[in-house]
Amino acid sequence: MLTIMTHGQPVLAQTAAPVTVFDEPLKALADEMLQTMKAANGVGIAAPQVNRSLQLFIMASNPNPRYPDAPVMPPQVVANPQILHWSDEMQSGDEGCLSLPGERCNILRHQAIEVRYQDLTGEWCQEQLTGFVARIFQHEYDHLKGITLRERLALQQEAQS
Repeated sequence: MLTIMTHGQPVLAQTAAPVTVFDEPLKALADEMLQTMKAANGVGIAAPQVNRSLQLFIMASNPNPRYPDAPVMPPQVVANPQILHWSDEMQSGDEGCLSLPGERCNILRHQAIEVRYQDLTGEWCQEQLTGFVARIFQHEYDHLKGITLRERLALQQEAQS
């Protein structure tokens, strides 16, 4: 089990480095991240949250005590993600973060996004995401840019004023 970094740790405020090597150690890291996320009742986890400054995250939505209404999806490993397009339609939603235990924030996110990323073999994938899964992607993508829920909430409040 990996240690989850909490808000204030320097790695959470950094822009993560691109993944350049797709090998067995990367697969092992992804497996450890998935087990750590499941143990913490998460629906996603980013490498910076486990003290690795890499553009890598896992989305694995499943109902759990923190997200009882989460849709079911198989775990998806995302490396070097890009958001190519986002909908104008925004949706507010209650979010938590494994790096901010016990905190919840109402965050405005794009309802639909078109994304591009590499899988664990280095192959490029492109897809459309909507609703809760799009929210997970945007949340984890923020982590790779050094943005936690607290920073996202501050940016949201600044934009509204």
